[in-house]
Amino acid sequence: METQVEGYSSNVSKVDSKDQWELLVNKAKEQGSLIVAHFGASWCIPSVAMNSFFEELASTYSDVMFISVDVDDVKEVASKMEVKAMPTFLLMKDGVTVDKLVGANPDEIRRRVDILVQSTAAYMA
Repeated sequence: METQVEGYSSNVSKVDSKDQWELLVNKAKEQGSLIVAHFGASWCIPSVAMNSFFEELASTYSDVMFISVDVDDVKEVASKMEVKAMPTFLLMKDGVTVDKLVGANPDEIRRRVDILVQSTAAYMA
């Protein structure tokens, strides 16, 4: 059921439906995994430019679930998650958005993911 974005490592799952989104979010909750979701669009140059960075980030944080969502393919999920501009990155814990970053800012995305991973690791210790 999980599909990968073409050219992506196996650490990034591409969401093709609302049901798949819910399945992945529930799986992450059950496993206690964090989620980093990249909402973009194929026509949005900054979104496309972030794909290789997102893949690299996914390979760095192997305990985090990385999800790619094309807002044109899964409008219902984008609307539900209040995504209004691309790219938007949501950081989620226990199925709830804990941070949101709009725009193509690799350094800031990496910083926020690192903070979230570290705070979760400290909480788990």
